[in-house]
Amino acid sequence: MSAKDEARTSDPVVSTVRRRDPSLEDVARAAGVSGQTVSRVANAKGYVGAATRAKVEAAMAELGYRPNSAARALRSGRFRAIGVIMFTLAPYGNHRTLDAIAVRAAQAGYALTLIPVDPGNLSTVSGAFHRLAEHAVDGIIILIEAHQLDGSEIEIPPGLPIVVIDSNQRFSHPFVDNDQALGARQATEHLLDLGHDTVWHVAGPASSYAASRRREAWKAALEARGRRVPDVSWGDWSAEAGYAAGRELAERDDVTAIFAANDSMAIGVLHALHEAGRRVPEEVSVVGFDDVADASHVWPPLTTIRQRFEDIGALAVDALIAELEGSAGEGETDSAPGDPQLIPTELVVRASTAAPRG
Repeated sequence: MSAKDEARTSDPVVSTVRRRDPSLEDVARAAGVSGQTVSRVANAKGYVGAATRAKVEAAMAELGYRPNSAARALRSGRFRAIGVIMFTLAPYGNHRTLDAIAVRAAQAGYALTLIPVDPGNLSTVSGAFHRLAEHAVDGIIILIEAHQLDGSEIEIPPGLPIVVIDSNQRFSHPFVDNDQALGARQATEHLLDLGHDTVWHVAGPASSYAASRRREAWKAALEARGRRVPDVSWGDWSAEAGYAAGRELAERDDVTAIFAANDSMAIGVLHALHEAGRRVPEEVSVVGFDDVADASHVWPPLTTIRQRFEDIGALAVDALIAELEGSAGEGETDSAPGDPQLIPTELVVRASTAAPRG
């Protein structure tokens, strides 16, 4: 026998037999509980005491047990997966809402599949539905500017449970959102109550339903008080757009109060006013919308409208699960499909607003 042959025979034998994955019964034996108890924990269904649940989860982790989602779907007809279709995570509200959706879905035992779509291409929205169908989801949450959903090119699969966030309310699907109109009224009326003659508005993009509702409510609040409705300054949600609008508004002596449709644009307005030597709030008051994390740390701290994005995400998941589990109308949700579920906004008064001088 050659040296090479000796070396080969002395090598440890590498098994090509795949180790059997731990089963539900293995977990039950390790945890000292019934298979039914393990199934309840694995499927997040049915009551299991906290101590027993912890024991089962510890056994799962120790054995490396993973529930067989495919087999579970065959048995139940459900994949315990939710799809989310959205344009972008860039806006503050979108990523906060998506985070809330992910948290509530995990709490309910659902996985999440995210499909981003191109806002300039209607066909990508229809394509997103089909891609999610291939990913085997039980239902879909739509978190996009819903103007695109008006197009006849959009094909929404029949029978697929859907919940819409930020919609024009034309669809026979549950619709959840913050009360955009209430927030705009709160902002506008706050400035009028301080004694300003009128309120100038830096609006979001015309394609946005949220921006449209805020703009319409701002106008209605002025008209209800018999006040002049100034021309709208248009923006795209960015601080740069707010800065551009703010530079133009800063040149007008009659501008004493500005309501920007989101905090990013409001911060841009503040920047422009500071550069122009217009003191805030002594000469011009500014209100934003969203209450972003940094709103209290700009100078001066920004008066704004607080949206409850966490509640929107959780409510969207709850509404979708109610559809999936057939519990709508049994106290899980308060509205019929197509009726809006609106979360009230809150006015947060800080140092960027005050009564007009003189």
